[in-house]
Amino acid sequence: MKKIVIFGNSGAGKSTLAKFLAIQNKLSYLDLDTIAWEKDNPTSRKDLNESKLEINDFILKNEYWVVEGCYTSLLSIVAKECNELIFLNPGVEACVAHCKSRPWEPHKYSSPEAQNKNLEMLIDWVREYPERKDEFSLKAHQELFDSFNGVKVEKTKNYGNTE
Repeated sequence: MKKIVIFGNSGAGKSTLAKFLAIQNKLSYLDLDTIAWEKDNPTSRKDLNESKLEINDFILKNEYWVVEGCYTSLLSIVAKECNELIFLNPGVEACVAHCKSRPWEPHKYSSPEAQNKNLEMLIDWVREYPERKDEFSLKAHQELFDSFNGVKVEKTKNYGNTE
């Protein structure tokens, strides 16, 4: 059965594809955003060891799963346990368009207004993907993809993210 990791830039379609695959294949689903940030202060990252413990707990409790996110530090943990890796890389402009049309994410923002208040900052951050040098960068994602020895696919076109 499937153990899938999906990653890419913000707005690449990770959540959409992961939710689709979770329903289609009856997989447990983990959005790394939910374990990467402090619950009481969503602008502050949790200690990496705390996030690692939560990932390990999820893997132990769920035999088959899909995990999605953009945090290479966390993705590298689950990539060791998965049997399929999907790199969504539709290009920066597709990601920007997805961010602009994204529905309210109540697990991240207290209201649609709060989410929209951060949209300009998010779009600027998405546009920096090819040049960034951090764990969220194209470079870090490409290195993770290249180093994975199992079944893997890079989607460079937007197929509605469910094909």
